[in-house]
Amino acid sequence: FWFCTVIPLKKSVPQDLRRRTGSSFIHEESMEPLKAAQDSRSSTTGPLPASTKPSAEGVSPPPTDTVSDKQKTPPAGLLPGETVVQEGKASILFPSANEVFYNPVQEFNRDLTCAVITEFARDVLAQRGVKVLVPGEKERVVVSLSEETNEADAQTEEKNEAEEPPVTAPVGEKCEHGLRVLEGLAASGLRSVRFALEVPGLQSVTANDFSTKAAALIARNAQYNGVSHLLRASCRDASMLMYEMRGKKERYDVIDLDPYGSPASFLDAAVQAVSDGGLLCITCTDMAVMAGNSGETCYSKYGSVSIKAKYCHEMALRIILHSLDQRAGVYQRYIRPLLSVSVDFYIRVFVRVFTGQATVKNSASKQALVYNCVGCGSFHLQKMGRRTSNGKHMKYSAATGPPVGPECEHCGQRHQMGGPIWAEPICDLAFVQKVLSAVSGNPSRFGTSKRIEGMLSMVTEELEDVPLYYTVDSLSSTIHCNTPPLLQFRSALLHAGYRVSLSHACKNAIKTDAPPAAIWDIMRCWEKANPVKREKLSQTSPAFKILSTDPGLEACFTVREDANPQSRKRHLTRFQENPQAFWGPKARARAGGGSSTDLQDKRKKCQNKRKNQITDSSQLKNFPCKRFRQGTCTHGDECCYSHNLDQTNEEKME
Repeated sequence: FWFCTVIPLKKSVPQDLRRRTGSSFIHEESMEPLKAAQDSRSSTTGPLPASTKPSAEGVSPPPTDTVSDKQKTPPAGLLPGETVVQEGKASILFPSANEVFYNPVQEFNRDLTCAVITEFARDVLAQRGVKVLVPGEKERVVVSLSEETNEADAQTEEKNEAEEPPVTAPVGEKCEHGLRVLEGLAASGLRSVRFALEVPGLQSVTANDFSTKAAALIARNAQYNGVSHLLRASCRDASMLMYEMRGKKERYDVIDLDPYGSPASFLDAAVQAVSDGGLLCITCTDMAVMAGNSGETCYSKYGSVSIKAKYCHEMALRIILHSLDQRAGVYQRYIRPLLSVSVDFYIRVFVRVFTGQATVKNSASKQALVYNCVGCGSFHLQKMGRRTSNGKHMKYSAATGPPVGPECEHCGQRHQMGGPIWAEPICDLAFVQKVLSAVSGNPSRFGTSKRIEGMLSMVTEELEDVPLYYTVDSLSSTIHCNTPPLLQFRSALLHAGYRVSLSHACKNAIKTDAPPAAIWDIMRCWEKANPVKREKLSQTSPAFKILSTDPGLEACFTVREDANPQSRKRHLTRFQENPQAFWGPKARARAGGGSSTDLQDKRKKCQNKRKNQITDSSQLKNFPCKRFRQGTCTHGDECCYSHNLDQTNEEKME
């Protein structure tokens, strides 16, 4: 007999896998075949898990998995065609076929989720007498600026130190009073494995997926990373699983939903299955619907009409928050957003769900309709309800409106109406500041720490009570003038007595409490210094009507010191370049596998197809004749398209 001791070490690397399924009312699959698959495939001949390899940077961090070897299972071996995907501390066995979804670009999404859940666990477990321990995080020291030390204060500090809870929760260990986490659409389980390895204070992690192949892969990955004592694989329909856990003693503290496309079909179950004060983490990748391309589809899924406008990305955040609050209100529950961000090709929201019949009555006054001018882009918000304080009581009534006339007062064009949307703050600045401090104080914890720091810094600088935004380039495009520098335009708003900030959702965004009339007055002053050719403007155009009115204020474009925010001064990573070619949403996972290279080849073939137009008619012979295929072509050999069906079929086979 011989024994081998495995010492777990840190490891860092790429991204997430997720299985997207919108099916519902599916029967429960037994997990016994998954366990049998684990036993038959377990082997010690495969490569060691990532936790046994040195750090990519050559530094061996202190071990974090302090669970005894008896509680850990031996690592599983690789099957033919499998590769190891590494991200954070996790090493995931991933099949070569496209049977399980995985998109490495969303590493930022998973890093941010780990950071948010860590701070959420810190706040919640502190109330339960548990202190979380994060590897690499230094103790937060409070320095007193006074020279004299009060003896009473010193005694109070000693008393507090003596009363500090002895219970600690390191990462990788099961905490009896910890959080219960559910990942409803786990795919390969990368996100759940990272939770088990990197987030302290967890009691259990349930990684669920409707695909039996994905569920078996989750179980193997849990074994491969040595977190089987924390992570449990589940093969269930996500909605049915959450509906069954609606009891007060069965609810999850954290539910993470990252579907392929829209999460709309899971929201009703999610707001019921999360505990009182629990955390919901929702991702939406159906941005074409939420950004205004299909307003009717957006209404059917989220109960809100989207508008194709410059502020569409922030409006998408407010649409999903409106949908969550509306569904929670049915069960006398309400939401409190902690963090809402628009990133790359998706949006991500973190909200807490509470129960309270009296507070739910405020929901109507938190929603608003949006009136957007199709000519100049000016917008106005109309609250759905009205709330007034009457001593100790609150009076609720219908709102009055609309806030606009039949035509836009600035350009004379009509208005579009969208919404309703969430009109309250979309972030809790105090909580965001905690996450930002933790990430900036421990930058080696995540691979995307720099981007998280830049993104959250911008979030903390935004005006939380000002919904939506303008863009400087769209304002200039409306009146056909040169675009003013960002700092000068911000300075002009500050000189006029208004507040202004940037937005993390758009690079050229301007969030301000200035009314549209003041904004157009500033643009008129800018046009006087940079005149346009009025004779070329149509008398019915928005530019002609806007410039025909004299400005009501004298704008000052002298740059102010406070016009440049700290995130911009420090050159933080706010809007990074595309991480790789064809970095957008990946192809949906297929039940029978199949590579996604066909989709990539199709994208490359169609890239710039309108720019590289055919100029030589002889090139048309490379395309089949549709009329010849239908038997209606009368041109014969003189036809400019190909009549060789065998050649076209061979090209399709290739």
